[in-house]
Amino acid sequence: MRTRLRTKITGALASAVLGAAALAGCSSSSSSDSEEETGGSSSSAAASVDGSQKAAAVLAADKEAHEGDWDESGAEDVALDGKTVTLTEGGTYRLSGKLSDGQVLVDAPGQKVTLILDGVDISSSSGAAIAATEVEELVVVLADGSANTLSDADSYAEDEDANAALFSAGDLTVGGEGSLTVHGNGNDGIAGKDGLVIASGTVTVEAADDGVRGKDYLVVKGGSVKVSAQGDGLKADNTEDKTAGYIALTAGTVQVTAAGDGVDAATDLVVTGGTLDVTAKATDDSSAHALKSGVITVLEKGTVEVDASADGLHSDAAVHLAGAEVTVAAGDDGVHAEGDLVISGGTVAVTRSNEGLEGKDITVAGGSTKVTSGDDGVNASGSTTSSDDQGGGQDGGQGGGPGGGGPGAGGGGGGGGGGESVGDFSLQVTGGTLVIDADGDGFDSNGTAEITGGTLVVNGPEMGGNGALDVNGSFTVGGGVLLAAGSAGMAVAPDEESGQGWLSVTLDSTVAAGTTLHVVDSDGEVVASYVTSKAIQNVVYSSKAVKSGSEYRIYSGGKASGDETGGMYTAGDLDGADEIATVTAGDAPEGGFGGGPRR
Repeated sequence: MRTRLRTKITGALASAVLGAAALAGCSSSSSSDSEEETGGSSSSAAASVDGSQKAAAVLAADKEAHEGDWDESGAEDVALDGKTVTLTEGGTYRLSGKLSDGQVLVDAPGQKVTLILDGVDISSSSGAAIAATEVEELVVVLADGSANTLSDADSYAEDEDANAALFSAGDLTVGGEGSLTVHGNGNDGIAGKDGLVIASGTVTVEAADDGVRGKDYLVVKGGSVKVSAQGDGLKADNTEDKTAGYIALTAGTVQVTAAGDGVDAATDLVVTGGTLDVTAKATDDSSAHALKSGVITVLEKGTVEVDASADGLHSDAAVHLAGAEVTVAAGDDGVHAEGDLVISGGTVAVTRSNEGLEGKDITVAGGSTKVTSGDDGVNASGSTTSSDDQGGGQDGGQGGGPGGGGPGAGGGGGGGGGGESVGDFSLQVTGGTLVIDADGDGFDSNGTAEITGGTLVVNGPEMGGNGALDVNGSFTVGGGVLLAAGSAGMAVAPDEESGQGWLSVTLDSTVAAGTTLHVVDSDGEVVASYVTSKAIQNVVYSSKAVKSGSEYRIYSGGKASGDETGGMYTAGDLDGADEIATVTAGDAPEGGFGGGPRR
C-alpha cells in the first residue's frame, strides 16, 4: 500500500487547473514529473475536476478546432528546382519536384495558404523544410497516390521559431490521400503554433524531439499516423489558455513510439474513435507515460493499447474510461489519476503494472475491468490524511490458521487496515465487473470503501503482509457481489453496519491454487463456487443470497459450474467435496472492530 503521489502540479499550474474546473473540467496545464506532491493546492486542484464528464462536455468547453478544409481547384503549379521557394500571397499551390538543400517559405500574413504536395522531396541543411512563419492557416494536402518527403536541419538555434521539419505559425492542417514522410532531424517533426488537425492521409514522422505538436490543440480526424520520437510522440503544450492544450482522436489509426510521453496533453486528452497504439519507454531515468493529461483523460470509444515504462494512463486531475476498449501494460501504475478515476463503460485490461488503478477517488460504475498488478490492484490514495482515526473494516481472527480456532469457526484473519490513518479518499463499486489479480493489497483504500452494485472478484496476495481487502476507514457492502480471497495475515471484512450480508472465513491451513471452494447455505444449496488461482487462506463473500446471522459451510473439492467471473462461478457440485469450515454471516471476527473510528 502506497500513500505517495508522483507527479506534482506547481502553484501556477494548480491555479490553472482550478480555473479549468470552474469550466466543468476543461483545461489547465500539466505537470512536471517530480516524484513529490507539493501540498494542498495541487490536491485541491485535482479534486476540483469532475471525473464523470463525457467527451462531448469536455470538448465543448475547449477551444473549437478549425475546420481544416481545402479546395484543390485552380491550383498554381510550382516546380521545385532551386534552393528556396517563397510564397507571399494566399492561395492554392501544387508543388512537385526535389530540393536537395532548400526550403519552402510561406510569408503571407493573415492569409490561408494551401500547399498540394504532389511528389515532393525537400531537404534543408539550414532549417525547416516547409516553414510558414507568417500565415493565418497552412493546409498541406497530400495529392492522391503521391509520396512526399520532408527533412530538416540537424540543429536549430535556441531561439529559432520555425523549429520543425514542417512548421506553421498559424493553424495547420494535413490531409489528402497521399503519403508524407517527415524526418525531424534537429527538433520536432511537425509543429503548429496554433491548432493542428490531421484529417486524412498516411503520415510517418521520425523526430529528434517531439513527433507531432500543436500548441493550442492536436486533433486527429482520420488517416494513418505513425510517429517515432526521442521526446514526446503527440503533444499539445499551451499552458496559458485553459481552453487550449488539448488532444483529441476521433477517427483514424495512430501508432506512437516515444522515449518521452507517448501522448502529452497540457489539458484534456479525449478519444472518441479510431485506434491508438502507444509505446513509451524512457531510455534514461526520466518518466515516460503512455497517455498523459493535465486536466482530464476521457476514453469514450475506439481502441486504445498502451505500453509504458512509467504509468500507462496518467492525469494530474481526472481519468474517465467511458466506453473504449483499453489495454494497458505499465512499469508503474496502469491508470493513475490524482483526483477522480471513473470507469463507467467499455473494457479495461491492465495486463502488467506495479499498481493497477490508483486515484484519490475511484468509482467503478460499469464496463468490464481486469487488473493484474505486482503491488496493489486498486488503490484509493494520495498524500494527505484527514484524521488519525483507526479503521479498516473488520479485522482480527476467529477462524483457523493465524486467527486461531478450527474448522468449526469462521471469521477474518489477523490484523487488517486497523491502525492506519484514514485519509480523504474513496473507493466505490456501483456497477460493472472488476476482477483483480494482485500480489500486494487487492482492493485498497486509504480512506473509505463502498460496494453497492456490480461484481468484484479479488484474487489477492499469497504473502501475509498484504490482504485481498485493505480499507483504513468505513467499508460497507449494500449490494452487488463480492468475492475476495487471499492470505490470512492481513485479512479485512466489511463493517457490521453493511446493508447486505457477508461472510469472512479463515481456513485451518492454506489451500493450493486450483482448489475448488463452495459457499453452502443451511439448506445445502451452493451459494457460490470459486476456483483459486493462488494459494489462499481467507475468503470474504457477499451477495443478496447471504443473510446476516445465518450459518454457512465452506466445502473444498467437487466441481464449479455456471457463469465464471475471475474464478468465481454461479453454481457448483458438491459431489466428492469435503466440509472445511463453518461461519456465521455478519459475525465480527474476534479481536476485530468496525470501520471508521475504533470502538
